[in-house]
Amino acid sequence: MFKINPKLQKHFKNFCYSPQIIILCLYMKFRFSLSYRDIEELCQLRGLTIDHSTFQRWVERFASLLDGQFRKRKHSVVSSWRMDETYIKVKGNWVYLYRAVDKYGATIDFLLRAKRNTQAAKSFFKKAIKQHGKPDKINVDKSGANKAALDIINQNYADTQQIEIRQNKYLNNRIEQDHRFIKKRTKPCLGFKSFHGARQTIKGIETLHMIKKGQLKGDNQNNKTVFEQFASLVA
Repeated sequence: MFKINPKLQKHFKNFCYSPQIIILCLYMKFRFSLSYRDIEELCQLRGLTIDHSTFQRWVERFASLLDGQFRKRKHSVVSSWRMDETYIKVKGNWVYLYRAVDKYGATIDFLLRAKRNTQAAKSFFKKAIKQHGKPDKINVDKSGANKAALDIINQNYADTQQIEIRQNKYLNNRIEQDHRFIKKRTKPCLGFKSFHGARQTIKGIETLHMIKKGQLKGDNQNNKTVFEQFASLVA
């Protein structure tokens, strides 16, 4: 069993269960298409009595920590991006999950927003560029909001350094296929009850998805299981 990094031990204080059990339950939630009640039942089979609402609190507490630790060790991506948005239901309403991958399918970034407009797209692009630097080209759909956001961002660069904007539906097949993983994991939730809960859950799912793609830096990561790599974020 893995040991928690002493620098991160403070995040696990005052919990009734060990950090190892918490991380294992989070892994099951983010890795598989399971509801909180499914995980509760699986834990009962192993002699652990943990209420399903506890798992939800763990997700909201630790997803940002895991996301932050992953970003410190995330592999770089290539400078040709494909960006698109998909839909997630929160409190009975559709909200928008902005996502992007590079031309090889590596996840670049993601951002959940309540509205689909130029400001939301601009926030996503700024977040992605802050993490990975300015790309050479970005392919988007026919949405005028996405192109308008890139036009605003390009105003910060000289003409010869601006991001090339492409609107080719065929080139976005890769990102549209990649949405399936997220939709499959969020489907058992039957819609989220809060925007914060949705955002935290998606952080965990996306982090696990990127680990599964091999985007986590580290010695001998290729020789570790997906769970071992996930646990190494706090080890």
